Amino acid sequence: MATIPTMKTEAASAGLDLPPDARVGIIAGGGSLPVEVAAGSAGQGYPPFIVLMEGEADRLPELCRYEHETLALEAIGSLIPLLKRHRITHLVLAGEIKRRPRLTHLRPSLSLLAVIPIVVMALARGDDGLLKVVARGLEARGIKVMGAHEIVPSLVAAEGVLTKAVPQKSDWRDIEAGFAAAKAIGALDIGQAAIAVGGRAIALEGIEGTAGLLDRAKLLRGHGRIAGKTRGVLVKCAKPGQELRADLPSIGPQTVEAAHAAGLAGIAVEAGRSLILEGPATLSRANELGLFIVGLAAAEPAHG
Repeated sequence: MATIPTMKTEAASAGLDLPPDARVGIIAGGGSLPVEVAAGSAGQGYPPFIVLMEGEADRLPELCRYEHETLALEAIGSLIPLLKRHRITHLVLAGEIKRRPRLTHLRPSLSLLAVIPIVVMALARGDDGLLKVVARGLEARGIKVMGAHEIVPSLVAAEGVLTKAVPQKSDWRDIEAGFAAAKAIGALDIGQAAIAVGGRAIALEGIEGTAGLLDRAKLLRGHGRIAGKTRGVLVKCAKPGQELRADLPSIGPQTVEAAHAAGLAGIAVEAGRSLILEGPATLSRANELGLFIVGLAAAEPAHG
């Protein structure tokens, strides 16, 4: 079975470079990323404190084994006091949070008054703008924000073909078209992924995320302009100038399954700026299904 070549980082070679008294916290959304980050932090001697976002990660038993509390989005005003109470010095934002807090339902508190300007500004700036504003707000209050890739560098996709299957000449045309399209919508803060078939982009990621994009491509196979066309590639890459400490583009076993169901030949991700979750399982499943996974040369430095 293929293994994931990893991007060489200081954390990979020397472990987490944190003070002995550092306390790592994880704001956990949905998916497997918070689980992998928590295990990576604990494995390096920093048992994490988990903030389980209600409705997203509060049902994951793998996270409940660590010290944790559940927090509703509408109680966001209590986040900083919660982190301070647990002496959190370093924080990772990991996993998908599918909805945003409804401002009319925010729970009033003195702490909320301090963060309302941050929340309002963040909501007005779109997804990546939101992450940048939140990260700056936390660091202004003495909490260092880290990326998941700094805790678990082995998640980061390396450059090159990572599977037994390799792209054909026609696939490279699709990869080029998909990469250009994904970067274009990323510049507009719309999404991180595109699907290309026959040398042109045929579907772009929107608010429905990558799973919805692949479902849409599957439906397109049966009718319209791509009826009868074969192969095709899903391309995911970071947005230009993206805040790399949160929301890096990622793929996992479910992505591979959905890409195969959509009739695609493979997946391309931006090396150094994308994550491969559940790496061994993801690559193993791709090999079983005959899909390729390739890491593309990054368009920007790996650390942004």
